[in-house]
Amino acid sequence: MQTIRSFISIPVPAAVTSAAGKIIKRLKPLDSGVKWVPLDNFHLTLKFLGEVDNVEVPAVCKAIRKITDSLEPFELSFAGTGGFPTSDRPRILYAGVADPTGSLVRLAMGLEKQLAELGFKPEPRDYTPHLTLGRTRSNSRRADSQIVAALEEMKDIELGQMIVDEVCLMASFLDKSGPTYQVMDTIELEERPSSNDSAEL
Repeated sequence: MQTIRSFISIPVPAAVTSAAGKIIKRLKPLDSGVKWVPLDNFHLTLKFLGEVDNVEVPAVCKAIRKITDSLEPFELSFAGTGGFPTSDRPRILYAGVADPTGSLVRLAMGLEKQLAELGFKPEPRDYTPHLTLGRTRSNSRRADSQIVAALEEMKDIELGQMIVDEVCLMASFLDKSGPTYQVMDTIELEERPSSNDSAEL
């Protein structure tokens, strides 16, 4: 039985990717111990699934659709920078994501619940919307103080907005040059007619 390293994500538009790339270009010379996300790989991760048996993929897609069926397209804004676990001692560097309608968090929480029923391990922490820019190469290492200072300087930087209208189930393939991603399924979020529209039909 074949397994596929998989995750669920939202694709990021080119304008936001370009803005994130400019942030990375500014940060890159400050710390050689950070592995930066290639521009082609930018996405908003909703849930990392790990190795999934290929026969389980249809059930995962069905679980995603069950959650997205109750969601309409929604807006996100990208602004500011920070780090996990803390901004002053970061191992993961990120751009902030504003979720004004709360739809992104509801989507992530709904996926956690549905996928737990399929046997996938729930995340230990609540979902925090963010766009990962880079990670330190060692789990025990924190990013350099120059990075911390630069993140603070860019805490109000704006990267752009997007309308989320699809969720993707992705396959990840690891090689010497890093991961490459392939879309296994795309689940679209659809507008629903308002009550006024229904009354006119």
